[in-house]
Amino acid sequence: MKANKEKADRGEGDNENDGGDHGKMKRKAYEKELHKLQVELCRLQDWVKHKGLRAMIVFEGRDAAGKGGTIKAITERVSPRVFRVVALPAPSDREKTQMFIQRYIAHFPAAGEVIIFDRSWYNRAGVEYVMGFCTEAEHERFLALCPQIEKYITDAGIILIKVWLEVGQAEQERRFAARIDDPLRQWKLSPMDVESYAHWSDYSRARDMMLKATDSKHAPWYIVRSDDKKRAPQLHFPHPQPDTLQESAAREGQASQAPGKGQVRRSSRLERTQFRPRAVLIGDMLTPVGMR
Repeated sequence: MKANKEKADRGEGDNENDGGDHGKMKRKAYEKELHKLQVELCRLQDWVKHKGLRAMIVFEGRDAAGKGGTIKAITERVSPRVFRVVALPAPSDREKTQMFIQRYIAHFPAAGEVIIFDRSWYNRAGVEYVMGFCTEAEHERFLALCPQIEKYITDAGIILIKVWLEVGQAEQERRFAARIDDPLRQWKLSPMDVESYAHWSDYSRARDMMLKATDSKHAPWYIVRSDDKKRAPQLHFPHPQPDTLQESAAREGQASQAPGKGQVRRSSRLERTQFRPRAVLIGDMLTPVGMR
């Protein structure tokens, strides 16, 4: 018990500061699994082009949670004309006067495209709220309207997948230190990163408010424990199978239908069992919001 208490004090126990101990993934096993998933992504790419589908994957999470590495693993072997990464800088003075989501809409997919957002409109629920870049009223309005806007997106036939990468506090600190010492990674460390570490608890509260308000049947959140960076990119996204993708493409302009055969079904947010879709993150580290 004393050892467990010492681990908890260091932020390494089975609590919010840590994603659980699944054991570090070996390089050979990582490369083998990554190759399998990249082959599947190439097949998915052909299907997206063939059917003229439109998809968006939103990556959110704490600083140094591994968003960039996961996105790199996903896009490494696919065409940049199909899988496009969008990582917008801070808004300009003109963009600050626009509707909040307006600058993101310009990057939404056309037929045959998968758009990956490295951070997204959810900045309003995270860094902007915690660091005081938006008002309380603006934050509340965003949380209230976001599910409605995402319903319009999915009703228009766009496949929307939202992923939250969760890193423990001890591991985040280790990664920040590594960036300071490595000149090839120093560009990843910004003054805002340092501020975010100092506001760990504030970000935790903001995260919980965001997940509670914006997790929905039409646009659910998937939480990935990313303390092991070799495991995090091994995402078998719970994406719809080909028959479902075809249905999604045919749904343009129609009301969304209840999940049918072949579609991904989210377990009830009230359940406390592990989420096991047809394809899950290696090590059972992918968990829907209500099962943490």
